Amino acid sequence: MLDSTAPEVSGEQAEALVARFYGLEAEARPLSGERDRNFHLRDRAGAEYVLRVIHPAEDPGVSDFQSRALLHLAQAAPDLPVPRLHRPLSGAAAEALWEEEGAPPRRLRLLDYLPGRPLHLAPPGAAQRRAIGECLARLDLGLGGFRHPSESHPLMWDIQRAARLRPLIRHLPQIGDRGLAAAMLDRFEQRALPRLPRLRAQVIHNDFNPHNILTEERADDRIAGIIDFGDMVRAPLVQDLATAAAYQITSEGHPLEAPAQLAAAYHALLPLVPEEIDVLPDLIATRLVVSVAISGWRATRQPANADYILRNYARSLSGLRRLGALPPDEARLYLRERLDTP
Repeated sequence: MLDSTAPEVSGEQAEALVARFYGLEAEARPLSGERDRNFHLRDRAGAEYVLRVIHPAEDPGVSDFQSRALLHLAQAAPDLPVPRLHRPLSGAAAEALWEEEGAPPRRLRLLDYLPGRPLHLAPPGAAQRRAIGECLARLDLGLGGFRHPSESHPLMWDIQRAARLRPLIRHLPQIGDRGLAAAMLDRFEQRALPRLPRLRAQVIHNDFNPHNILTEERADDRIAGIIDFGDMVRAPLVQDLATAAAYQITSEGHPLEAPAQLAAAYHALLPLVPEEIDVLPDLIATRLVVSVAISGWRATRQPANADYILRNYARSLSGLRRLGALPPDEARLYLRERLDTP
């Protein structure tokens, strides 16, 4: 699915689809996406929605998993700023099934459009990182009781499976970065991977990056929206925190200063155990390897979509270089001190 673009869908088709399956008359404009075709819809009353035409290669069970998670959150954590899912007119399924002659079946997901400012456009700061950490903890608490038959599906972006990405390291332009990425994967396999089965596990968002978080327009330290649940998977709980923290490494100061601010806010609401804190630095580094390896590979395969694919590449590579220079024992001690854990 990551190796091929989704079939083209026009705005006119999107408008016809929402009218047919959801009884909605709305104007559609395309939105960017990693693997699906997405549209921003606005009806005559001014209500806004997002239509996702799901990649035909997506396992229907996995697609249902993502939609059912949103339905679960609407009940378990209604105060969370996540999109509300709209069922099709049939009412029985979470998604609509679009079938037409000469094309593979495609599933449709209709969501509320969440207004806000994408986090990557907002100036960073300590208060903002604390807000991200708290919001992620609330999300994980909301997902804590959710189960689905497809929750453990194979996913390239799943840190647990990072060792499989070694062949993709060759797509990093500089030899030194390739060596660094390989060394971080070695560390992951030797130090982190054996511990993961003993850690708390649940369904997690798994992609809390600055392009999937919205802030309020006039308050950059207030989270207004959480979007894109397409990389959800059942995994160690601390993996969700590691993913979010990986995108917070700054160019100055201690490499873990900003991630620790986020982690401390998370820890205050959803306390981590010492074993999770110890493995957190290695998981942060591994997430950065996963990000640059997959993005670099995909950009070479889909040059027309390279700008979108590489949107987090520079940030991830810079973070990997900075964190890679930090001795593992120093990283663990730093986080333990910041999270006040013996």
